[in-house]
Amino acid sequence: MHVKCDRVRLPNGGESTREYIIHPGAVVIIPVFENGDLLLERQHRYPLRRDFIELPAGKIDPGEDDLTCAKRELEEETGYTAAEWREVTTIYPCIGYSDERLAFYLARGLTPGNHGRDPDEFLEILRVPFGEAMDWLRSGTICETKTVIGLFWLEKMLDKGW
Repeated sequence: MHVKCDRVRLPNGGESTREYIIHPGAVVIIPVFENGDLLLERQHRYPLRRDFIELPAGKIDPGEDDLTCAKRELEEETGYTAAEWREVTTIYPCIGYSDERLAFYLARGLTPGNHGRDPDEFLEILRVPFGEAMDWLRSGTICETKTVIGLFWLEKMLDKGW
């Protein structure tokens, strides 16, 4: 990621500055087991100095397409691979200060394997029934943005056939 500061011309002809972050983009995976359980992660996030329950996700490498990144990140972080992939949506979470985009994918047909986490990456894998995950969302136990969005999308896909 890189921070930039540009001088810009305003609609009224004046000038100002705009500071923003250049981000490579990331993927978010919504892994669903055959019985409807979700594969989630508990991970410590240093900036807030606490653990969060999240969907698997990760930054896109230079030249990497979104789906390849999603497959890589799911296996690296959780050890699971998926037989079925469906693109869900792309969102832009921080448009006021970043060009970051998040591409969401639904992953089904999960098969366990071996993770390939980085040496400084520590997380706990959780298998959680969908209803319980939604209870955690309602209670605030799940409060991380990409996970909240992913669970609401999954709820719509299950209920409304989105």
